[in-house]
Amino acid sequence: SNVCIHRCKFCSFRRNEIGDEGAWEWSVREMCRYTAEQFHPEITEVHITGSAHPHRDLLFYLHLIESLRTVLPPQVAIKAFSAIEIINMCRIAGQSVHEGITMLKEKGLNIIAGGGAEIFDSTVRAQICPDKPDAEAWLSVHRIAHQLNVPSNATMLFGHIETVDHQIDHLERIRNLQDQSGGFNAFIPLKYRAAHNNLTSFGEVDIMHTLRLFAVSRLFLDNIPHIKVYWPMLGKEAAQMALLFGADDIDGTIQKSTKIFSMAGAEEQNPSFSKEELCSMIKSAGYSPVERDSYYREIS
Repeated sequence: SNVCIHRCKFCSFRRNEIGDEGAWEWSVREMCRYTAEQFHPEITEVHITGSAHPHRDLLFYLHLIESLRTVLPPQVAIKAFSAIEIINMCRIAGQSVHEGITMLKEKGLNIIAGGGAEIFDSTVRAQICPDKPDAEAWLSVHRIAHQLNVPSNATMLFGHIETVDHQIDHLERIRNLQDQSGGFNAFIPLKYRAAHNNLTSFGEVDIMHTLRLFAVSRLFLDNIPHIKVYWPMLGKEAAQMALLFGADDIDGTIQKSTKIFSMAGAEEQNPSFSKEELCSMIKSAGYSPVERDSYYREIS
C-alpha cells in the first residue's frame, strides 16, 4: 500500500487513504498471487516495502511473511520492510521492536530493507519529514536486527535541502553503527527526485554531485562491503557511470515492479532491465558481471 501516516515533503508516493487518486492497497492474498505469478527458478529474492500504514499491525505482516513462505522455495530470501514500517507495525500492535523483528524472523523474514533513513540531521528532518521517527529510532531498529542476526542495508536520500556537512554526518552515524554491529551488507545513496512533491522548487542535483557522493561513500564507508546503485532512480546511463565512482553493485532486473521513484519523476518510468542488458552495461564499463544472492554469495 501507499496509504501512509507520514507526510514527508519529498514523497511523491504516499496517499491519505484508499479512494484518493493513485492510492492502492494489496491484500495478503493479492501479494501472494502476484509473487506466484512472477516467480521463476532464477529468482533469489523477494523484496517488499510499502508505507507506514494507519491500520495494518504486526499481525498483518507476520501473516504476509508466513503466507509468502508457502509459495516460495525455502532458498529464496525475503528482504522486507524499512525501519519506519517496523516501528509503525510494532507500535500499533503494542509490541517492542525487538519482539517484532524476532517474530518476523521466525515467520521467514531474512533481511531488512534500508529505506526511511533520509537525512539523519534533526534540523533537516524537521523540515522534510517532521512526523517521522528520528535518526536514533532508525538506527536502533537496525542495531536490534543485527543483534538478532538479521542483516540489512542502509540508505541516504540526498540532493534536496541538505548540505555536504549533513551528508557526512549521516555517513558517520552509519559507519559508527557498522563498527559496532557489522550487520550492513550495502549502502545505497538515493537521489531525491523532484516531481509531484512539496520540495519540487528546490530542483535536483546534477550528475557530478551524484558521482562525487558515490566516490566519497566508498572511501568513507570502508567498513561496509558494498555500495549499491539503484538504477531506476538514477537512470541506466548514470548507474553505469556510478560503477566508475565506487559502486560495485547494481540492483536487479525489477521488471516494472516498483513505483516509488517513477511517481517522483525518475528517469525510468517503467523500470525494467534484463540480465543480458545488465551484463552488457557492466562489461562496457570495464568490469566483469557476477550474479549474487541476497547475502552477496556468488551464483555460478
